[in-house]
Amino acid sequence: MVSFVPSLVCLVLFCAGVARDRRRVSNAVLLGLCVVFAGIALFLKLASEKEQLGRDLALALLVLAVLGVITLAWFLIANGITMVRKEGRSPANLLSLGAGLALVALLALLGTALALHTHTLLVAAATATALCGYVAFLFLCFLVYGGLYARLRIRRRADFVVVLGSGLIGGTKVPPLLASRLERARKEHARLSRRGRRPVLITSGGQGPDEKLPESHAMADYLTGEGFPADLITREDRSTTTDENLAFSKALMEKANPGYRCVIVTNNYHVFRAAVTARRTGVRGHVVGAPTASYFWPSAMLREFVALLVSYRRTNAALFLLVLLSGLFIWWLGWPPTP
Repeated sequence: MVSFVPSLVCLVLFCAGVARDRRRVSNAVLLGLCVVFAGIALFLKLASEKEQLGRDLALALLVLAVLGVITLAWFLIANGITMVRKEGRSPANLLSLGAGLALVALLALLGTALALHTHTLLVAAATATALCGYVAFLFLCFLVYGGLYARLRIRRRADFVVVLGSGLIGGTKVPPLLASRLERARKEHARLSRRGRRPVLITSGGQGPDEKLPESHAMADYLTGEGFPADLITREDRSTTTDENLAFSKALMEKANPGYRCVIVTNNYHVFRAAVTARRTGVRGHVVGAPTASYFWPSAMLREFVALLVSYRRTNAALFLLVLLSGLFIWWLGWPPTP
């Protein structure tokens, strides 16, 4: 049972973190560590009791990992091609294609290192695998906990519903992606109104260089065109990023009601990063998501994950550097020995 102690410690810390604030990245990492430590402890227990079973299980896990990487690479490349065809060749739309090609390159490096069995290639392959493993672990934490967060019900009353903006079609028209946010915002407003309050709906979005009017104005026009009361809409028309969406909306809410609570509406792929940003900017509220086209979701999730990595760039850069230095140290020691 001693081997399960690290997992139990992470579980306790995870529960405490969620109770304190659901919107912490550390919650996602602690949940991931809890599962990893539990898996390692279970494997060690099985291996100590039945050595052959442990070997067979290790081999099966290795085979599944290789097949999983091959399948994932194929899926990401196929999705990347779909994104380019439907959405264009912007850097964000190329993320899934780039990730798929990176996995192919990793497999090629591993295969070459095992075939040639040279010291430098083996160390390079091991270091690259460790770096990819670190990123994959964080991405799975982000994916699983983000999905759990998005499914948690918001039971508190709210004084405001904040809708985060996105780009407009032709500089004036609300696109389907943004329309889905506005429809979800209407549903949240109706749900809150049934509890005896009439919250104010804040459309948040400034005017981009290629837009003829601020996004918040187009969003408000869409809502009033669907019959939503104009007197319950406030427009925040200065923001250009998610951070500004939330910071400027926060100023409006605090001015109207210093003790406010709010619900923030975005698309499902953006929910967890928006929640993390809301916590960091001091916004008192949780985030809910609207549906997104299935082909768009993988690249969008990768983009959100990269944005979170950048938000915590110092921590991630330090850990990346530690892995690289470890690889260089092993290479300098001359391990593993080669014939």
